[in-house]
Amino acid sequence: MRVFLTGATGFIGSRIVPELLAAGHQVLGLARSDAGARSLEAAGAQAHRGDLEDLDSLRDGAAKADAVIHTAFDHDFSHFVANCEKDRRVINALGSALKGSARPLIITSGTGMGDAGLGRPATEDVFNANNPNPRVASELEGNALLAAGVDVRVVRLPQVHDTFKQGLISPFIAICREKGVAAYVGEGANRWPAAHVLDVAKLYALVLDQGRRGDRYHAVAEEGVCARIITEVVGAGLGVPVVSLSPEQAPQHFGWFAMFAGMDLRASGAWTREQLGWEPTGPRLLDDLKRMDYSLPAGGHQ
Repeated sequence: MRVFLTGATGFIGSRIVPELLAAGHQVLGLARSDAGARSLEAAGAQAHRGDLEDLDSLRDGAAKADAVIHTAFDHDFSHFVANCEKDRRVINALGSALKGSARPLIITSGTGMGDAGLGRPATEDVFNANNPNPRVASELEGNALLAAGVDVRVVRLPQVHDTFKQGLISPFIAICREKGVAAYVGEGANRWPAAHVLDVAKLYALVLDQGRRGDRYHAVAEEGVCARIITEVVGAGLGVPVVSLSPEQAPQHFGWFAMFAGMDLRASGAWTREQLGWEPTGPRLLDDLKRMDYSLPAGGHQ
């Protein structure tokens, strides 16, 4: 198949490219710049110039493809609500080019969308349309496209990591560096799911080749890593003290990150493994955090 891949030069997308090529697919990758286009061509992919603001370029790329994988997202979390709404518009544009066909659209969401609010790990069979996380907009738009006949499949992400980036933990590290202290909320017993970026890339390729219309898949290698332990590893890496904050202190200390700092985000990927035979083999989150170079800005490399 010819696959249109948004985010093709990004943290996850750049790892998906070789997975798709190895499976015999052609890749048409979205590129915002000449440098991005050159990197895609060097990797064996074709470049399609455009960006998330240019919906016509996205529709054109999708129209030229047999399938679409959408991984691009504006990760400026200080404008998270606006960026989630932008993602909804992008998904709508991509889906509009696929209506009336059997060509699949794989979109990206977060594992928190599978939290039923009952204290259990989030699962693939649950979609909480009332989830307070603004990222719910992505799956709501996906559902609307499903109802319109589009083959929509969802990959839900945990904290995706290597030794340079770790999802929401990267901005957390930046806050710890800025404040001179590594802080967790309360007892720090809340947990975050995780998976290595190479394992996540393999899952996207499996969802393309083996996934089913309307299904949701969790890229979860570790169901939940304790926030206190994450904070202790980060504190040791930065050489700063580790402290506990009350829920009342969190907003002033963390700013926009406070909405995430105390959340318990446990998630299961058992059904995904069973359905697709996905077996994560990459390093664990704490191992990557222990091996990273804390002299570099968090997320400073891809």
